[in-house]
Amino acid sequence: MSTVTLHYFGLGSLGRGEIVRLFLHELNIDYEDVLYTYDETWPSVNKAKDVSLTGTLPVLEIDDLRLYQHLPILRYLSRRAGAYDGETNHEKYLVDAVSDIYNDWRTGWVAQLTAKSPDYQATHVDKFHRLFTDFYSRDSSGPYLLGNKPTYVDFAVFQALDNDECIGCAPNPLSEPLTKLKEAVLARPNVKTYLAERATAK
Repeated sequence: MSTVTLHYFGLGSLGRGEIVRLFLHELNIDYEDVLYTYDETWPSVNKAKDVSLTGTLPVLEIDDLRLYQHLPILRYLSRRAGAYDGETNHEKYLVDAVSDIYNDWRTGWVAQLTAKSPDYQATHVDKFHRLFTDFYSRDSSGPYLLGNKPTYVDFAVFQALDNDECIGCAPNPLSEPLTKLKEAVLARPNVKTYLAERATAK
C-alpha cells in the first residue's frame, strides 16, 4: 500500500488538520505529514504543486485516493474502519447533526483569529457550549455522544474545546458532559501517546 500522506498547514495543534491527525493516531494508521506555510503564498504554492482541488487543506492521500474536506475525510476513515460512525439510522443522524454544529462553531472560531471580537466567549463559545452539552447529555451510559461508543465527531468536539482553550476562550466552567468527553479522549491510548509526543516536540 502506498504511503498515507496528510497535507496541512504548519499550525501546530490548531485547526481541522489536527483532528485528522488525532483520528489517524486513534486508528493506528501511520502517515507522513507534509506541511505548508499558512500565508498569502499558499494559493500560488497550491497552483504550482496541485495539492488541493478545493484550494483548502487538509488533504489526505490514502488507498490511492486524494480526499478533501476534513469532515468527509473523518467519515471515510470511520467507514474504512467499520466503526466510529454510528450503527443505527438515528445514531448516524446524531453524529451528522453534531458534526454540522461543530462546523458552525469552527466558522466563528476561524473568524475570531483575525476579527478578535471582545464578546466571542460570551456569545459564540457559550452558545456552542450549550449545544454540545445538550447533545452529550442525552446518553448517560458513557462519555461519548453515543454513550460508550466513540465516533469521529467526538474528536471534532474535543478539538473545538481545545482550540477555544488555545486562544484563551475556553468555556468557564466546562460542563460535566464535556469534561467527561475531554477526559475520555485524552485517555485513549493512541491519542495519549500522540499528545505526549506532540508536547515534547514543542
